[in-house]
Amino acid sequence: MNKQMRIQPQMQALQKKYSAKDVDTQQKLREETQKLYSEAGVNPVAGCLPLIVQMPVMFALYQAIYKTTQLRDGSFLWMQLGKADPYYIMAILAAAFTFLSTYISSYSQPTQNATTKLMTYVMPIFIFVPALTFPSAITIYWVVTNAFQVLQTLAFQNPFKYRREQREKEEAEREKERKLRRAKKRVYKRRK
Repeated sequence: MNKQMRIQPQMQALQKKYSAKDVDTQQKLREETQKLYSEAGVNPVAGCLPLIVQMPVMFALYQAIYKTTQLRDGSFLWMQLGKADPYYIMAILAAAFTFLSTYISSYSQPTQNATTKLMTYVMPIFIFVPALTFPSAITIYWVVTNAFQVLQTLAFQNPFKYRREQREKEEAEREKERKLRRAKKRVYKRRK
């Protein structure tokens, strides 16, 4: 993710350069983007890896709950682990932490495409609806993993700090340009 954050300015420049919607321009944009990714050592598919890894874990967890009597009949706090949360608290927490996780991850990107924005708000719904009926053990898993992901992102990648640094860098660049214009004006006035 850090590599992707570092190449965001170059990505934006490419998108601006190849902003036309014709097929040739879009093909050139894809080629240039791929070239930039390879030069920066960025794998755009790497973000899918955690989801792919979680699928077998989810399947195994689901099977373990139903095949293990202690898990199926066990309880944690107010919930029976083999049954859905009767108060929907875990479903709400799972959706909330999913939203926070995707929001914080995408916060470091100054411009987001429509798909990213849509997924930020749709993914929690896709988690919330099944969490209403899934066994509590699975919703606990979702809550814990997403809460951990939020904390991990804040601790190691801190998109808020990155965005602040980007703003400071842009402001310093604007200030530099203003000083340069003022200096040029003074030189121009002295020549008169």
